[in-house]
Amino acid sequence: MRYFITLAYRGTQYAGWQYQPNAPTVQEVLEKALKVLLRQPVDVVGCGRTDAGVHARFYVAHFDAQGDLPQTFLQNINGILPEDIAVYSVRHMPADAHARYDAIERHYHYCISLRKDPFNQDTAWLYPRAALLDIGALQTVADLLPRYESFLPFCKTNGGNDHYRCSVYLARWERLPGDSQLVFHIAANRFLRGMVRLIVGACIAVAQNTLLLEDVRQALEEQKPLPKSLSVPACGLALTDVRYPYPVV
Repeated sequence: MRYFITLAYRGTQYAGWQYQPNAPTVQEVLEKALKVLLRQPVDVVGCGRTDAGVHARFYVAHFDAQGDLPQTFLQNINGILPEDIAVYSVRHMPADAHARYDAIERHYHYCISLRKDPFNQDTAWLYPRAALLDIGALQTVADLLPRYESFLPFCKTNGGNDHYRCSVYLARWERLPGDSQLVFHIAANRFLRGMVRLIVGACIAVAQNTLLLEDVRQALEEQKPLPKSLSVPACGLALTDVRYPYPVV
């Protein structure tokens, strides 16, 4: 029987979602916990990969298991998992439902902390100089993104992509009340490896006048690397939503 689960995790201590032979990952920890609880080997398929240190406030995965799950499944699995991973819901699904391939939209946000805050040191990039940035200048780069369908300039080298096509539905900067954080929101059908962090870096570079907006536009038009790229730290990035053409919760 196939089950979908929704979960959240703080990625600070993990080498990303996907299994790695020499480093702890969220997928590995979750599979081990399910094996202990269900007393059977379990392979978990996630809605996508997150890089080392990246968080997920809302993540969807599926697994197959023999028979019905215990009514106390959520309580039991959360009792086994470490404090930085939490499962919120479980739902029985048709056998052909797929957490990765059926997802039609993914949302991320990137948080920049403008002042030292002990309560978000693991989930935001501390960069006080960003307080001087004009949010309108940041937005000029973001406004370009929905106009294009291919994003080679915002993909890590050796990203392992068959193509660079993405449909970006939303790209918006926001300054939170109290001037404590800058937050970049982005939604697309799919993302390339390192894409969001490279976009944030380009926005900052343009706002600081170390990269021209025209250079970004030309790189997108010609599908070539940017003359200067900056990948911001992983700690500020989080997956915040994944949408499907059917209910998963």
